[in-house]
Amino acid sequence: MRLGVCYYPEQWPKSRWREDARAMRALGLDTVRIAEFAWSRMEPAPGEFDWAWLDEAIEVLAAEGLSVVLGTPTAAPPQWLVDAHPDVLPIGADGRVKPFGARRHYCFSSPSLAEATRRIVTAMAQRYGGHPAVVAWQTDNEYGCHDTTLSYTPTALAAFQRWLRARYETVERMNEAWGTAFWGLQFLSFAHVGFPIGQPTAALPAHALDFRRFASDEVVRFNRLQVELIRAHAPGRPVLHNFMGLFAEFDHHDCAVDLDIAAWDSYPLGHVDTAASFLSEPERQLWGRTGHPDMTAFHHDLYRGVGHGRMWVMEQQAGPVNWADWNALPLPGMVRAWTWEAFAHGAELVSYFRWRQLPFGQEQMHSGLNRPDGALDDGGLEAAQVRAEIDLLLERANAESLTTRQAPVALVVDYPSLWMAQIQPQGKDMAGFGPMLAYYGALRRLGLDVDVIAPDAPLDGYAMVVLPGTLHLREALVERLRASTAIVVAGPRTGSKTERLSITEPLPPGPLREWLPVRVRAVESMRPGRTVAIDAGVHGQGQGMQWRDLIELDPEADAVKETLVLARYEDGAPAWLTRGRFHLHAGIVDEALLLRWIGVAARDAGLTPLDPQALAPGLRLRRRGEFLFAIHRGPAPAVVPVPDQAIPLLGSATLAPGAVGIWHLKSGS
Repeated sequence: MRLGVCYYPEQWPKSRWREDARAMRALGLDTVRIAEFAWSRMEPAPGEFDWAWLDEAIEVLAAEGLSVVLGTPTAAPPQWLVDAHPDVLPIGADGRVKPFGARRHYCFSSPSLAEATRRIVTAMAQRYGGHPAVVAWQTDNEYGCHDTTLSYTPTALAAFQRWLRARYETVERMNEAWGTAFWGLQFLSFAHVGFPIGQPTAALPAHALDFRRFASDEVVRFNRLQVELIRAHAPGRPVLHNFMGLFAEFDHHDCAVDLDIAAWDSYPLGHVDTAASFLSEPERQLWGRTGHPDMTAFHHDLYRGVGHGRMWVMEQQAGPVNWADWNALPLPGMVRAWTWEAFAHGAELVSYFRWRQLPFGQEQMHSGLNRPDGALDDGGLEAAQVRAEIDLLLERANAESLTTRQAPVALVVDYPSLWMAQIQPQGKDMAGFGPMLAYYGALRRLGLDVDVIAPDAPLDGYAMVVLPGTLHLREALVERLRASTAIVVAGPRTGSKTERLSITEPLPPGPLREWLPVRVRAVESMRPGRTVAIDAGVHGQGQGMQWRDLIELDPEADAVKETLVLARYEDGAPAWLTRGRFHLHAGIVDEALLLRWIGVAARDAGLTPLDPQALAPGLRLRRRGEFLFAIHRGPAPAVVPVPDQAIPLLGSATLAPGAVGIWHLKSGS
């Protein structure tokens, strides 16, 4: 449980560096990330390096006992590079070049970028790879931020065509896979394939999907280039990347194959205000100063899975941000609460963004632990409070007692399925993370801990597996479902698409028909405000909304006799059915109904879910090893359902808004 901060010595006079380093240590910080935007300072001209300032900065930090995470600076290529090699610059879908003057102004497919990256990363790793203060390396910064994963340059097009040739070998196979018989769209050669944009109407779905796959592979390739260079010259030092929230433009699981740790940048208020398009205005108002009670936790669990069990928060919001539509002030106590929430979900390090608010540049309105005048801001005061509380907790804890153990529930996140939903949503509000966050939130409201896993991750030991809109079920996942004994909950659209983004044969739910003798004969997306009544018998009544799969049972299947329809829509169509250990939800339903359905599945799995009423609005629980953490975001005080014999360490059983409670659990609690 370490605390860190992001620092940019090149933005401040050298006369402040030692004072800043002393103040960081006095505040209780022990790790500092630097240099991820300083390429032009390190290499002011091609092949000419200036390390003096960075040498000094690292030594100043090290002199105070601070560890350094060194970021490669490729997110901000210098002007001399883009002037000499214009192919570095990305081109947007509108055909316009994205020029120098901000950041992330590069195309992943640029050979010139790759050559320059190889030079700067090699030089950095050779110089600092063995430095005792440099304890970890970060590749680049926020891959794909500012809509830069997809680039439409000539070099990207040539690389895409090569990628297609390697994938399909012949254009005839590509035409068959893409379904170009529709509208007579057969391509004559790979050289004739363009980008899936600009057509009079939507491009072929498989064309668009393959372009997403290609773009994701380009991110993975660029990251691997850097990782291999770092490992060659900095052996034994972990390598990480700082991913983003609510971002699915490349496959994070594929990228993290080459990493030791998955880090991410946590901005709870910015995500609520702007990034989470699926939230209603009342929800934005309710969580506008605290962050949504499940959104940040979901990402902690997601990136812990992406990072093979290791997760850091590389940028933790410490006050108002500058990039949302409106930028709220955190509720007092929330910076502290967000920090403890990260630790509760297994974070090894929480690093605040940033040490001091800068009075110039694009992010001058983005806060830090200190104000521009150097005075400690509210976020800094709360960080200091966390440092003192960590010391109290560690008096009771050891490494074994804080080990993050496997959760009882696994929730599968498949990035290609997210791309499929973006390309062919069928309902405007069906793309993105909304549906899966609804399932994650229901599990959390029931007091259940969750691991968010990749579709090819092992399922051993899980009591329940949740597929919240996994449109394409990979064969590896199907095999694991066969071998598993877990209760399986499948949400709407699960198993509805092939790898080629076609409707499955037999009809959806595709591979799940091995266990569920049903077929989806039609689907319906519903405008906001329209609902369909659902009768779930002893499990109550509710409303369906947004989406429903119109399901019919296969009367010729022997297993139909073992299939129970537990809820129906008002027109008689099944809304929820089960057979054996498989539950199928045929649509999106209101929160209360989903809680009841998930509760039934959890009890079938041998779990003991909480009564949903046991957790007040905004109150959430998480176990880490022998400790129970409670984080409260709700508008009113909340009573925590603390197990008997639990020993209070922090807070009380009644938490105010923005408060945190921690208890040491007895064995078996």
